[in-house]
Amino acid sequence: MPFDASYFSTNTYKDVSFARYSQYWWSNRFYTILARRYGKRGARLLEIGSGLGHLVGQLEGHFETFAADVNPWALKQSLQVAGCTLHVLSNAEKLPFADESFGVVISKHIVEHLPQPEKAIAELGRVTAPQGVLILSTPNLDSLLKLWKGKHWIGYQDPTHISLKPPAEWLALIRNADFSPQLVFADGFWDVPYIKFVPLWLQKLSFGSLGGFQAMTGFVFLPLKWGESMIVIARKTACPTCASAAPSCPVLPRPVPSGAGQVQVSLPKGNL
Repeated sequence: MPFDASYFSTNTYKDVSFARYSQYWWSNRFYTILARRYGKRGARLLEIGSGLGHLVGQLEGHFETFAADVNPWALKQSLQVAGCTLHVLSNAEKLPFADESFGVVISKHIVEHLPQPEKAIAELGRVTAPQGVLILSTPNLDSLLKLWKGKHWIGYQDPTHISLKPPAEWLALIRNADFSPQLVFADGFWDVPYIKFVPLWLQKLSFGSLGGFQAMTGFVFLPLKWGESMIVIARKTACPTCASAAPSCPVLPRPVPSGAGQVQVSLPKGNL
């Protein structure tokens, strides 16, 4: 399935509202809080699989923002809400960026869609600067309520979820890419209904209150098993031989065509 208009209106997106203050909006705002908290202001930030651009758009101004997605339709939509972001058509498993280009990299629910997520995570490590931050999320196979939901669990509802792995395997791949996980936590139980014949509003209030509080406040406290998604904040291992950074270039680099469907972006050393 292509990640175009049909994808963003079916499966797990079927009943999603993109409106301000919707669950989707609060989720993006939470990731924005995390990026600003752990990333350096003014650093280059890359969102992998930026989709409709709602997350990277919230990060404009605080960072130099870059968006990479495999679908031209999604990038076109993203330009409408993230007009100050440099958009790049790219496969996550082969990124057209130089080594150590970014101070912050975000991969929000992307790796589970990839046939070779280990290659993508290795690429994230390659393009992240020493001491840079990775924020990665994916469906959580260790969720306490996954067995309760059974085949109806949210992670199984999207046919493009072809690479579901237990948290231990994801963490191993992240460490293999020279990242050191700093925080590993969950996002709460929002995949209602969990109980038949109980009103959805009541289940959202009872099951989803902790995740909602975490998302709205930015106060991270939910253990890994207490949610449908695994969220990892990791820092790139520093290179002991690295010299101090060169002065930042004030000119935002532009993409140069390089091959079908991709652009090669060469970024100056500096504000990472």
